[in-house]
Amino acid sequence: MRLNNLTIRTLTALIGIPIILFLSILGDIYFLLLVLLFSVMSQLEFYRITEIKGAKPQKILGIISGIFIVTSFFHNKIEYQILNFFENQNIYLPFPSQAQLILIIFILTILLILIIELFRNNGSAILNISATLIGIFYISLFMGTLVGIRELFIPGSFPLSRYFDLLEPFANENLKKIYLLGGYTVISIFGIIWICDTMAYFGGMLFGKHKLFERVSPKKTWEGAFMGFIFAIIASLGAKYLLLEYLTLNESLVFGLVIGTVGQIGDLVESLIKRDASLKDSSSIIPGHGGFFDRFDSLLFVSPVLYLYLDFIIFS
Repeated sequence: MRLNNLTIRTLTALIGIPIILFLSILGDIYFLLLVLLFSVMSQLEFYRITEIKGAKPQKILGIISGIFIVTSFFHNKIEYQILNFFENQNIYLPFPSQAQLILIIFILTILLILIIELFRNNGSAILNISATLIGIFYISLFMGTLVGIRELFIPGSFPLSRYFDLLEPFANENLKKIYLLGGYTVISIFGIIWICDTMAYFGGMLFGKHKLFERVSPKKTWEGAFMGFIFAIIASLGAKYLLLEYLTLNESLVFGLVIGTVGQIGDLVESLIKRDASLKDSSSIIPGHGGFFDRFDSLLFVSPVLYLYLDFIIFS
């Protein structure tokens, strides 16, 4: 019996979503590896799209650099392991901050890309360099901020005063509760994005009359986008009371506003890139869902905005 696309999408989601949610809650190296999978696969699909347009990106260097950038958001635990190892050998080394580490990776990567392109003589140097760098910045850096969000919920980053019912904030049991809040935050982001996308789809299908951005995505409508926006806000407010107790009502509203607007813009940007290459999907690796780039296009825009909002506004 041949399954229709909606059935295949649903079956894939029933398998994939629990895995994503479980690893998000678990956090640590397991969540890092999950995000690295998303990043590497999305980056490969992006490079494939640029190749259709005639670019010859430096894929191996781009992927390696992307892995380092995503991993740099795991900074605190990497620093602890490295410094602890050397201290046991009675060797004391300075270690760069997270921002310094990312900057070092960027500088070395850009230098290497430019030097390698100098000797490649393979098509347009400007096109090759641009495609390689955009794949690193747009995919890896943006995706890496999701690891950054998960790892904000540790002493020194998370403001313990926000968790008012903890009488002994540095007790092991309470530190585990705080780290768990990071998992709840990530699964809330995933959930709100999925709700927004789903309601935008059904809203457009049921009520869509006015085209949102026909040149980029002919099927999307203002009615669908509005439906997705409203349900993103509703879902975000619901998440505040169900999981994200550390957020105020206004802060949870911002979550919904960001996902309902920036997330849908991210979807349009990915559609623009695919349409330029005359592609419907970035790949067919996920049954019924296309590619990783297709599935996480909204997340690529939402994650860095919410990371900055959490780190520099809420937690500052």
